[in-house]
Amino acid sequence: MKTRQIPYIIAMAMGLNLAAGCSDKFLEIRPIGTDLEANYYRNATEAYNGLVAVYDVVSWQGGGYVTKVGAMDAGSDDHLAGGGGASDVTAFQVFSKYTLAPDQGPQEELWKKGYAGIFRANTLLGKLPNVPMDDNLKKRFVAECKFLRAFFYFDLVRLFRNIPLLTTSVTASEMYNVVQSPPADVYNLIIQDIKDAIAEPNFPDQVPVDSLGGRATRGAAHALLGKVYLYQEKWAEAAAELAEVNGTPGQTSPKYGYKLLANYADLWKFNANKFNSESIFEAAFSSKSGGNWNCVGCTEGNVLNIMVGPRGYTALKPTAPQMVSGWSFLVVTKSLFDAIHFDPRYNATVLNMDSLKANGIASYSPGHDDTGWFLNKFAAKVSDKSTGPGNMELNFPQNLYEIRLADTYLMEAEALVKSGQSGGAGSRAYELLNAVRARVGLNPIEATDDNIFKERRLELAGEGHRWFDLVRTGRAAAALGDRGFKTGKHEVLPIPLLELENTKLQQNPEWK
Repeated sequence: MKTRQIPYIIAMAMGLNLAAGCSDKFLEIRPIGTDLEANYYRNATEAYNGLVAVYDVVSWQGGGYVTKVGAMDAGSDDHLAGGGGASDVTAFQVFSKYTLAPDQGPQEELWKKGYAGIFRANTLLGKLPNVPMDDNLKKRFVAECKFLRAFFYFDLVRLFRNIPLLTTSVTASEMYNVVQSPPADVYNLIIQDIKDAIAEPNFPDQVPVDSLGGRATRGAAHALLGKVYLYQEKWAEAAAELAEVNGTPGQTSPKYGYKLLANYADLWKFNANKFNSESIFEAAFSSKSGGNWNCVGCTEGNVLNIMVGPRGYTALKPTAPQMVSGWSFLVVTKSLFDAIHFDPRYNATVLNMDSLKANGIASYSPGHDDTGWFLNKFAAKVSDKSTGPGNMELNFPQNLYEIRLADTYLMEAEALVKSGQSGGAGSRAYELLNAVRARVGLNPIEATDDNIFKERRLELAGEGHRWFDLVRTGRAAAALGDRGFKTGKHEVLPIPLLELENTKLQQNPEWK
């Protein structure tokens, strides 16, 4: 039996290990995972390994180079798909041009990611009660699993809206009868899972970065809950949760230790600033897995690093940036370039190959959708090349921020302003917005909804937030209409076609 002939969530219920997405090998794999699982989770070590497996999905990278950040960038007005041609990573191309179809786009990998994480979390939550281990440690694992399940469900409901709601492990035969749940029910589970995690005394406020960096904390849970409330337009609740995380704007959060980095550009140093004071929750990557072309989806390296760099890069003068030649995906649009060109965050965000080439400093080979501008935040640097096993291109170690403090400052400011509070000088919304601006040397401005929205674009460019921000605020049609975005359709992705075959799942009404 070939797994492509059955929906992904059914394949997961059968115990098939599809998470790695390794080339075509998984197409022939036998469904032996269920038998193995039955004899697992016998002690604390095996329970911990199961927890690591849930965390592993946060950094999901599809075998076709599809990642959440990459896909969301491609669909936004800040980037074009780029690459080597109009069919290079088709999922990015069709999202960028809004020629998506149920069988073409990033939805299959994004659906896989969400349900891989949920199945793993549900499996561990079902096994933990019977694992002989320290009770307090067990309670912490439960809290982390619930946080992660909420994290995965939040992505799924934002992307697809109408999704199955699964809270326990299910058999393959049961999966054929699963139906979608109302989005309100999904949000209720997300909120309850996060509240359960926050309420657990054994869920830590902070973790030692050197040994436990990347593990969820109570601060991350408050941040995620605030974000969930923001998407539900529960402004007062969102502001309260985010205030718990943010503390006094510009200062160190007393309970959780969060603080804006002094230098914006330091956020993008691959190794020196993993799990830094501004990081609330991040997806972890490593150069040590030895990933190779035989299984692109198996690498623990960050594939975005090689994807977004300029194609055929050559330094011509000693002053040229020391870059690795990349694949020219997710090129920066003129719209973003014009918005950020004179902003202090410009150099950290944009690699201006157009200027470097015109001045004889460096050269490159223009790829598809070429604008001359590349995403410098993620573009691979020579200093970060892996010298270990595997293919260099697949083993860059830069982590990606899922939530960072500047993001939560701006979300709280937005929630306060939309709840009717003043954004004038002296108000908390004003202080939050201008703490983000002060970090890069910008003068203070009034905290209006438009000013906060513009600040999010400049501060978080390329980090996968822009498409979500456009959609949730009703600004997507104005920004993306010339790319083919249609109001009432493109606010959600289609349910992957494969998931509808021989199941009770229904295609989203917008895509019928």
